[in-house]
Amino acid sequence: MKVVIIGAGLGGLSAAIHLASAGVQVTVLEQNATIGGKMNSLAADGFTWDTGPSVITMRHVFEALFAHAGRHLADYVQLQPVEPLTRYFYPDGARLDASPDLRQMIAQIAQIDARDIEGYLQFLAYAARVHRITGPVFIYNEPPTLASCWRVPPTDFLKAGVLQTLQRRIQRYVRSPHLQQLLGRYATYVGASPYAAPATLSVIAHVELAGGVWYPRDGVYALAQGMARLAQELGVQIETDCPVQQIVTRHERVCAVVTQDGRRVEADAVVANVDVTTVYDTLLPHTASVVRRLVKLKKQQVSGSGFVLMLGVEKVHADLLHHNILFSRDYRCEFDDIFQRGIPPRDPTIYINITSKTDRQHAPPGCENWFVLVNAPPIGDRFDWHTQAAYYGDRVLETIARFGFDVRGHIRSRHMLTPLDIARQSGAWRGALYGLSAHGRFSALRRPHNRCSDVAGLYFAGGATHPGGGTPLVTLSGQVAANMILRDMGGSIQRLP
Repeated sequence: MKVVIIGAGLGGLSAAIHLASAGVQVTVLEQNATIGGKMNSLAADGFTWDTGPSVITMRHVFEALFAHAGRHLADYVQLQPVEPLTRYFYPDGARLDASPDLRQMIAQIAQIDARDIEGYLQFLAYAARVHRITGPVFIYNEPPTLASCWRVPPTDFLKAGVLQTLQRRIQRYVRSPHLQQLLGRYATYVGASPYAAPATLSVIAHVELAGGVWYPRDGVYALAQGMARLAQELGVQIETDCPVQQIVTRHERVCAVVTQDGRRVEADAVVANVDVTTVYDTLLPHTASVVRRLVKLKKQQVSGSGFVLMLGVEKVHADLLHHNILFSRDYRCEFDDIFQRGIPPRDPTIYINITSKTDRQHAPPGCENWFVLVNAPPIGDRFDWHTQAAYYGDRVLETIARFGFDVRGHIRSRHMLTPLDIARQSGAWRGALYGLSAHGRFSALRRPHNRCSDVAGLYFAGGATHPGGGTPLVTLSGQVAANMILRDMGGSIQRLP
């Protein structure tokens, strides 16, 4: 059996590892010069930046992936805990260092509002309950069906808060606007607003606040490199600088792919580690069924995107940690800008990731490598990134300066990523980082299936399909796709961790 995987992101590499471990012949075709998809790296002027995901959670997912291939994760990637998890800065001067250590968190919460100590603990218990209830159906399994959902007692679904927004649920537990903002931020991990996303997204808070955050030595990109190395050891052929132009079908079943240079690669099955809408729009023949599906996909709301500055800063800031958040003054207005007005937030929350705090070689002596991320709307007609990106970048630096970190006169190197770049480099539809929107009560049920229903032999992996976005879930999506191929082709499957 021959399988072609389009895209060498984590989902594609995960699928390749699982298939190759089962004896399948696998070829991965990646359009960019390097593997990793959205997880990548940039080196310039003596600085090194991770250009995509920067937070690794659910370590057990990656350990299980390597163990399935008879290897040990630690032999390929050195994961080290990050503590504190994140330092949060508020416009009124308040500061909080998030930690899985309850004693540290309680002491800090007491300084903000002692009444919220009990509420914070209740929220953690609630988030753990959501993970226990929803995990077997929506995370650690194949795409949910009505039958699998019915196996969960209705009272448990109600306990999980599927009928409430994340923000409404948070307000049940904590009063402080500072804590509400901190806990609501977890919706942004899937490109969503806490005011519109379901309360079940509290599961993200659980895996981080209870399970911790990990950082791969030498940078997050080392995780993608480790997975690619394992895949190649298993016999997977990875070709970079090899864009796929078309998925070829015969009688509504895949039979090959054609690369941009006209080469035809035969395949019994294809895994597209590309946004599902992009696959339907640009790679599949536009048959009647494909066009119908494409029309439906284009009508659906997509997740948020991101605006990134990568700065080589000629200064060291003792008050900043590895992960830092500078919160906006009006969180609701920020998300209204993104999802209602379709413009980048006028007063944004700003994430600053400084890996040189942990890996000194990522910046020259006396310098820091800043990865600055702002939540942004998907590509639309209300903001022109071609002409306004540089101006918006200056606005972001101005906002950072208000918090006491004015680096505008200390920038040795400056690079930028807009939603346009994200769309071009990764195939993300409209530059949306996580595919379809997570807003609404039953968004998890609307997420595209890993098995294409319109073209036999075509499967999907990545953040735009089940079980969702984020490095561990994308990795699980590759396993789901591989299991489906093996089952459909009569092979054995691997149980999800």
